[in-house]
Amino acid sequence: MNRLSTAKKVAVVSALVEGCSVRSTSRLTGVAKGTILRLLESVGRACANYQDTAIRNVAAKRVQIDEIWSFVGAKQKHVTPEMAARWFAGDVWTFAAIEAQTKLVLSWLVGLRDAGCATDFMQDVAGRLANRIQLTTDGHKMYLTAVEDAFGGDIDYSMLVKLYGSSGDGETRYSPAKCLGCIPQPVTGDPDPKHVSTSYVERQNLTMRMNIRRFTRLTNAFSKKVENHAHSVALFYMHYNFARIHQSLRVTPAMEAGIAQHVWSIQDIVTLADPALAVRAA
Repeated sequence: MNRLSTAKKVAVVSALVEGCSVRSTSRLTGVAKGTILRLLESVGRACANYQDTAIRNVAAKRVQIDEIWSFVGAKQKHVTPEMAARWFAGDVWTFAAIEAQTKLVLSWLVGLRDAGCATDFMQDVAGRLANRIQLTTDGHKMYLTAVEDAFGGDIDYSMLVKLYGSSGDGETRYSPAKCLGCIPQPVTGDPDPKHVSTSYVERQNLTMRMNIRRFTRLTNAFSKKVENHAHSVALFYMHYNFARIHQSLRVTPAMEAGIAQHVWSIQDIVTLADPALAVRAA
């Protein structure tokens, strides 16, 4: 990986953030699969560290939270005892918190869909905020304790409980259940009913599925190692927050939130993992 030119590194990362798989990135750039994975690890780790430091003391107003499903190695029902003994395999969920006005993703966590991960995630979200917020989550009960532990009563919190039914087309394997309606349920404080919504974070979930090949359904591009899965998510959010201009904002979410002064390039992102590149570029 150290022998790659800056241009090659930029080409590899550009392909990855645009939704290419590791193998297709290798075909497009001529870089070996192992080298791509090592670059992903280096850049992904640097992106996670940078955002952990930069996204702090955010003056947010309305935050929406959701989880998106994927899997590592195999779907949960196909995980054998031998696989489980050798490495992590099975269903994995990515929690994400988005600020509705700036579209900034404040925090994310790759883990299990359980109370432990929900609590860790909510405490991380709380630690990045500068003020009281209005929060909306789905109706999963794990959030009740997690939000209480993280915020106490210093929050305006509401759940949005969705009612699902059959898709109606006779196809149950590939068609999602049809949403029949949503019921807002205030939990803590005085949440404004007009802003009880998870639409922005759900739209962000779609962007993840379109721009991270590992999240694409019905392919063989799924993650084989949970560490690489986490690195891909960190790289995606670095690009989403700092390098991708949001159409409705005309700037990046980080610029709108006041934590960045310019649109980041892919080379800027690559430089996070190798500061010497910035010195040579200067």
